[in-house]
Amino acid sequence: MKLLGDNRFDLLLRTYRRRGPVFRLGPYTYLLGPDANKFVITNPELFRWSEAFELLKPVVGDTSLIVSDGDDHKRRRRLVQPAFHHRHVNEYLTILAEDADRLIDGWGPDVNLYHEFKRGFRRMNVRALFGSRIGERADSFGDQLQPMLELIDHMPFVVGTHRRLRTRTWQRAMAGKRATDAQILAEITRLRDTAATDGRILGTLVASDLSDTEIRDQTVGLIAAGFETTSAAMTWTVRALLTNEGTWDRAKAEVDEVLGDRAPTAEDLPKLTYLTGVVQESLRLWPPAPLSVRVPAEDFTFAGKRVKAGQQVLYSPYVTHRLDEVWPDADRFVPERWRTAKPAPHEYLPFGGGPHRCVGATLATTELTVMLARLLARVRIELSPGRTIASGITTMRPRGGLPARVVTNS
Repeated sequence: MKLLGDNRFDLLLRTYRRRGPVFRLGPYTYLLGPDANKFVITNPELFRWSEAFELLKPVVGDTSLIVSDGDDHKRRRRLVQPAFHHRHVNEYLTILAEDADRLIDGWGPDVNLYHEFKRGFRRMNVRALFGSRIGERADSFGDQLQPMLELIDHMPFVVGTHRRLRTRTWQRAMAGKRATDAQILAEITRLRDTAATDGRILGTLVASDLSDTEIRDQTVGLIAAGFETTSAAMTWTVRALLTNEGTWDRAKAEVDEVLGDRAPTAEDLPKLTYLTGVVQESLRLWPPAPLSVRVPAEDFTFAGKRVKAGQQVLYSPYVTHRLDEVWPDADRFVPERWRTAKPAPHEYLPFGGGPHRCVGATLATTELTVMLARLLARVRIELSPGRTIASGITTMRPRGGLPARVVTNS
């Protein structure tokens, strides 16, 4: 099943077929295909990360993990990573299920699933990682950061123009970012002054040798990065189940057999094999970050072509995930393929790869599985008529969201 309509990522796929793994379009050099992925993720010393993700700094700050390089990246990742270990993620399952049910409880008959999932995953992420005190402000953080997130989801020159001219759009985005920064810094001060232990990962960071600015940037980065990508992934997953005959019913049958009406526990997750395949297959066809950028620190040669230092180099999980020579019947949604599929890291990379692979990958896939399990147990969904076209730059999402009608299971 393909998307209706064309999108820039399919155009890249066709260009790869026509021009090979290395080509230049406008200001960007593209390295596409599994061999290119492998080259990029296994040679991190060739690339500068901070410069590549300059676009994100207005949102996440200059020291956030996602825009860090070298030793600074290693030091910050070492402090953040334990919160995303399987053991801790399993401890979050009750929170994830509660927030999934809370989201569903608030639905009327007509909803835009993408917009609703943004609200739900925002709460999930913030409550699980930072505790209930900050979790209560998840919606306000989202409202404050949304203008900046929408702004950076354009080509860099568009963002640069807004920034240079200090347009109303830029000023509104920065006002929201400043409000979020102030709230996070106030919480850091509270934890320092009271030695409170209710901040979860924030408390861990406060007890570390990171500066308050570094702690703030890690916190805002984790809040901002989580809900945009996960909510888009969930939207594509539900759409795939509803537009491929029999897949919703099969997934629901597994949930009914393994869970009944209850939420999944850590012991249940390995038993949800079809549901796991659904999530993995959806992430293959619609990776939340269909493109990723690097900036070479020095000249290099790949596939016989010279790439100069300082150029913006893009590689694409989307293109690789849609190649029949890597994934037989690549355009088809086939959850069953994950019973035997064992792709190499450069063949399946919905969360990137190498030392900068998304630190929250385990949490994200767990959130998707829990939300999906609660949906299947509790509601039936009918998609509204209309085309669904992929859009976005930093996150691939359905343009206009995904309107649907929801009926509670009897």
